[in-house]
Amino acid sequence: MFRHRNVAIVILAVASVLLIQGYPLWKVVVAGLFAYVFFSVGFTLLGSMARPIPEPLPPGELRKLRSTYRCDICGTEVRMTLAPNEDPEPPRHCQDEMRLTATIEDAL
Repeated sequence: MFRHRNVAIVILAVASVLLIQGYPLWKVVVAGLFAYVFFSVGFTLLGSMARPIPEPLPPGELRKLRSTYRCDICGTEVRMTLAPNEDPEPPRHCQDEMRLTATIEDAL
């Protein structure tokens, strides 16, 4: 990648200055390899966090989820397994919204 080439050029420039200053060759090589691996891993981790959010599903396509809701008035429980989005509105029962009691993340 373009970033890795730039990092390698900077590391080689610093290594040449260190060699001119009188540092042993093996120490400069080890330090250069360590710096290259360090920066490569860092750029890779930062790049993985900068990925865009995936596009939403087309209308009519459902997502799998596992949420359990409970009615505070009568105690009825409902498990929702499919929804059009990841955070659906809670269902209504006894003319009131049900309370979320468990999701699949709670079980993990």
